[in-house]
Amino acid sequence: MNTRQDVLDFVHHGAERFLPHLSIDCAIFGYHDHELKTLLIRHHGQENWSLPGGYIGRHETLTDAAHRILAEKTQLTGLFLQQFYTFGDSATRMNDIKTEQTHNTTYSKVGVSLSPGHWLSERTLSIGYYALVDYLQVVVTPEFLVDEYCWLNVADIPELVYDHNEIIQKALLTLRAHIFQQPIGYNLLRDKFTLPEIHSLYETILCRQIDRRNFRKKLLTLGLIRQLDEQKKIGPHRSPFLYEFDLENYSRALEDGSILTF
Repeated sequence: MNTRQDVLDFVHHGAERFLPHLSIDCAIFGYHDHELKTLLIRHHGQENWSLPGGYIGRHETLTDAAHRILAEKTQLTGLFLQQFYTFGDSATRMNDIKTEQTHNTTYSKVGVSLSPGHWLSERTLSIGYYALVDYLQVVVTPEFLVDEYCWLNVADIPELVYDHNEIIQKALLTLRAHIFQQPIGYNLLRDKFTLPEIHSLYETILCRQIDRRNFRKKLLTLGLIRQLDEQKKIGPHRSPFLYEFDLENYSRALEDGSILTF
């Protein structure tokens, strides 16, 4: 929603286009400078940050809605996207008065005060998705009701609105489980990378050390990556070979049950 009129149309007529009381919240992860970061937004009048999200169109699939929301926020399409949990039991989500107060603070920017029973004032369930993006390609789209955007290290997340801290924690746990079952590194690294770079990525996500030799041997034995006839110039006497993912072999390894273990 980029204009005041967009917001007013959403408040007054959104229930005709979207499913009331059901939303999507996205933990958008990017990797940069050896840190796993997540994209946060701060809505007008709010002290706490929140995850990007939105409502589901009445004729949209959940996946289509999630991809649309991500494209609206980042201008990227075809992202790695994974549904992981449904949230609705927290005290903040079950408190209609708190929800109404929070929304009224934000929508005061357009002179709107939501009444009890308004479709935006009542309890809303959230379907959690996590997305993996190339940090350097994200172009955050300005929105009328959003005052600020930021990327924060997942280790430094402050108190967020509603149950969004819980959403991020569950997204991280899911990501750490999926890292052994899906080519997650492909979505967070550049097309060409060095072994130290992919090793650092996996250690960062898992928050633990991984034996370097065993890690390299596992990836190469399964054919998940392949060495290129190119080297990265880092400095004197330091020109490591570049690698790329072999997605065909990765998919075959998954079908055969060759799950990564370190």
